[in-house]
Amino acid sequence: MIQDILTDGIGLPVAKHSLRKGIILAGGTGSRLFPITHSVCKQLVPVYDKPMIYYPLAALMLAGVRDILVIVNPEDIGLFSRLLGDGSQWGLDIYYAEQERPDGLAQAFLIGEEFIDGDPVCLVLGDNLFHGDGLADLLLAVSERSEGATIFGCRVEYPERYGVIDFDGDGVALSLEEKPEYPKSNFAVPGIYFFDHKVVDYAKMLEPSPRGELEITDLNRLYLERGELRVEILDESIVWFDTGVPDALADATRFVQQIQQRDGFKIACPEEIALSQGRIDRSRLGDALAKYQGTPYGDYLETL
Repeated sequence: MIQDILTDGIGLPVAKHSLRKGIILAGGTGSRLFPITHSVCKQLVPVYDKPMIYYPLAALMLAGVRDILVIVNPEDIGLFSRLLGDGSQWGLDIYYAEQERPDGLAQAFLIGEEFIDGDPVCLVLGDNLFHGDGLADLLLAVSERSEGATIFGCRVEYPERYGVIDFDGDGVALSLEEKPEYPKSNFAVPGIYFFDHKVVDYAKMLEPSPRGELEITDLNRLYLERGELRVEILDESIVWFDTGVPDALADATRFVQQIQQRDGFKIACPEEIALSQGRIDRSRLGDALAKYQGTPYGDYLETL
């Protein structure tokens, strides 16, 4: 773990020297959620009381990211811009890029080459939700690594639906497979990935898979083959949802509802994260209070 991690006034960790750039991939057709997503982009669908994209946005903020590129379908860019703006309300700089056609997750680095500009970057998928004790500490620690790539492993019931990691007896990653028919382990790779400055060059080396996509698993495998890949196992205190299918979307909604009602705080509230990390002050929070006045979300912001 990295040592240069401090805490702010209310105990949320903040990094002294954290990763600055992140990408949220929010394109695609959302076909696994049809007919819900026939008329609305998947990442704008609500997960309980917030748009789905708030959850990966929060993950990037917890990782210390300041500059965020949101990659969206051309027809949806106005909707995301209206929702997220330029990010200044949360102490962020948010940019947008169009994905003309969904040709694989690793395509994000080709689309975002100018934005990345040779720097390390974190990619998070727009339909992934992470929550749990120690999550911020883990993301900040990983964000401090300047060389190689870091992915995560999460034990799942149906690994054949995901990229799968195989380990040796010492817990060292041996192989990566994308949606294998016969998985070698029960550890799937969730949709958050940290890469160093070589990621664009490596992405350009990829060939389309049999399904015609630039696979993120192939990119991770390049790092693995070069001895440049680290795998962090998510313990049971950290929960991951891939909300791109109806059952998982419903499960995530129930989870957020239950946790928020039980503990009295909101998951993935960007105003709260920004305030606690010192990205905004209380006067800037007042702008959000005015915007959401008279709503349950506004009532929560008043408690901050």
